[in-house]
Amino acid sequence: MRGLVLAALAALSLAATPGIAAAQAGDPVKIGILNDRSSVYSSITGPGSEVAAKMAVEDFGGQLFGKPIEVLVADHLHKPDVGAGIARKWFDVDGVNAVFDIYSSGVSLAVQRLAEDKNKIVVVSMASSRDISGKSCSPNGMQWANDGYSVAKLTIDGSRKPGADSWYFLTVDYTAGHSIEADAKKLIEAQGGQFVGAVRFPLNTTDFSSYLLRAQSSGAKNIVLIGGGSDLINGIKQADEFGINQAGQRFVPFSLTTVDIVGLGNKATAGMPLVFSFYWDESDATKAWAERFKQRTGKLPTDPQANVYSAVSHYLKAVKAAGTTDTAAVLAKMKELPVEDFFTHGAKVRADGRLMRDLYFAEVKQPADMKGAEDLVNLTRKFTGEQAFIPADQSDCKNLKK
Repeated sequence: MRGLVLAALAALSLAATPGIAAAQAGDPVKIGILNDRSSVYSSITGPGSEVAAKMAVEDFGGQLFGKPIEVLVADHLHKPDVGAGIARKWFDVDGVNAVFDIYSSGVSLAVQRLAEDKNKIVVVSMASSRDISGKSCSPNGMQWANDGYSVAKLTIDGSRKPGADSWYFLTVDYTAGHSIEADAKKLIEAQGGQFVGAVRFPLNTTDFSSYLLRAQSSGAKNIVLIGGGSDLINGIKQADEFGINQAGQRFVPFSLTTVDIVGLGNKATAGMPLVFSFYWDESDATKAWAERFKQRTGKLPTDPQANVYSAVSHYLKAVKAAGTTDTAAVLAKMKELPVEDFFTHGAKVRADGRLMRDLYFAEVKQPADMKGAEDLVNLTRKFTGEQAFIPADQSDCKNLKK
């Protein structure tokens, strides 16, 4: 009889703590990795982000509440309706509580709206539109790595040369491209520079000749390419063929990554700027993690892939600390706890969902300065989150106005 009474009291105790009861009795913790697995950005995120997420799960211990943590993956094809459809099924049918990565601003905005409607969580590891944590911000969404504003600000500041402060833009024709161009224009003009003009090109462009001719004829000292993946690679190759730099204009790609440098070589990219939060050669901890990743994929990790690891790790820590997968409780813990991992230290999530993390400005090394095949860049300056990201009083996010 005494045993039955104790059991009844224990059951009542659990029932009085809904979060704990839900955590113990609920379904397995499931997360979704939604990104480009077959197109222009697949080498930057793609299957590598899945590996990074699974490494985070493994390092966490592989389970929560006595059940395995499951990782679902899908390709959004850069189509907001496709991405939202996948996320809807994950939320409604598959029991996914949080979606990570995405690396597409249009898809990110669509999935973030859906996550708020469904009371789920979305963490965009890297997407350029600052609308994600700006005018379209959501209490259910977060932006983990750099964004268009920070890339524009740090690249323009780092690339500015005396007497060469005129700019012409080749801009990919989608949400992120438009957002970065608008931010860049404001930053250039605010500092006394000249925004000469811009031309838009479609995603997956193979021939940049007409765009480069217009940029050359503009007379601008800096020709910016806003785009990534194969668009950026094709643009850099053809700019080199056109002799842009040799003719006295500087070709300045935004969103250059280490994957692009490896693919193009340091000779073609020497001196070009990068903005990032993760670089494998930064510290002993980043080198060790990068080596683990390379053993699994055959490649060194990218900034977005490292940020998938960081975001998934923080989410799992928050679920454990909350004792439940309940969205409100987990969101509160994600914003309360500092982010700590092998390359992130003490960063906090602002009310708009922006992770206020450190960023770096770097330039690609000259081939003669490289100490080895993987010694790609010079880290020239470190910026705090407060220096890099849009100030709270300039943001359009309603959550910062409270």
